[in-house]
Amino acid sequence: MSPSLAELTTTAVGGPAARYVEASTERDLIAAVTAADDAGEPLLLVAGGSNLLVDDAGVTGVVIRVGTSGTTLDDVAACSGGMVTVQAGHSWDDFVAETLERGLVGLEALSGIPGSAGATPVQNVGAYGTDVSRTIARVRTWDRTTRQIVSFANADLGFAYRDSRLKQTTDNGSPRYVVLQVTFQLKQGTLGAPIGYAELARAVDAEVGGRVEAGRIREAVLRLRASKGMVLDAADRDTYSTGSFFTNPVVGESLAATLPTDAPRYPVRGAEGERVKLSAAWLIEHAGFSKGYGLEGTAGFGLADGRASLSTKHTLAITNRGGATSGDVLAIARAVRDGVERAYGIRLHNEPLLINCSL
Repeated sequence: MSPSLAELTTTAVGGPAARYVEASTERDLIAAVTAADDAGEPLLLVAGGSNLLVDDAGVTGVVIRVGTSGTTLDDVAACSGGMVTVQAGHSWDDFVAETLERGLVGLEALSGIPGSAGATPVQNVGAYGTDVSRTIARVRTWDRTTRQIVSFANADLGFAYRDSRLKQTTDNGSPRYVVLQVTFQLKQGTLGAPIGYAELARAVDAEVGGRVEAGRIREAVLRLRASKGMVLDAADRDTYSTGSFFTNPVVGESLAATLPTDAPRYPVRGAEGERVKLSAAWLIEHAGFSKGYGLEGTAGFGLADGRASLSTKHTLAITNRGGATSGDVLAIARAVRDGVERAYGIRLHNEPLLINCSL
């Protein structure tokens, strides 16, 4: 019997798959994808399941579990560092820990993020002032349209804030380019990359832009993430989520200027020129949605009768408190999104992929 998507995702939400396949090698993965395409079946790829919210009706096509694993270290040099290739299904945090054990630095601030290595370039995963676009050298993929292996260099991936060419060519969780391997270029040493986030700098008693031992950064990040319910723990309902449900909005300077002076602002430059990244968590909290919104005793209890709520540790996460449906999670999300828009004229957008459902 096929497992339900609730068993394969970190929210523990989602219905059954019409067909289920596990792929433990690259060859198996390509073969499974090709068979689904030949049959005209809808396709959903799942690895860590940390960035998916799947409807309770499930998936009418095939769910392929990406179970590939393993790493390869190549081309180690004093100047250029090490080129490390990781299989798509490999645990991301295990990979980060392994790079540090090998004396390679650059990923330490991304410790504790759930999910697989192959998902990181799709979303341009980031945290604590950095993201994977800074260290990815290339991504090896299977192009479902041309049915051939295609490798992308960093510059070809169109990386932006929580975005990439890989994400832009994915529809309802079904990608054109199936990630097979990711190669990172990491520096040798013991000092981590310059710290780019004030909270992390304070946690290691350093200045923003300063450098400390990479191991200390990893330990601090794991502590910070755990304090926010962002490290998976089966005993902690606050971790039954997709992590941050909303991305930090990037807006024009004129709109940012309408916010209170204490609203966090981070200047960014993109194709549209000077922009400002705002804190979604700040907007949510100041629009009246506190931690635990949706639990008994809060204004949002009637939305899901306490089955889903904002995390009691962090307002960016929407959590399954036990028995939540996809509709429960989305009800909390809609209330928060609409409340922020009423308060500030800024519309929040979901970070996880919504499969057969919508916000």
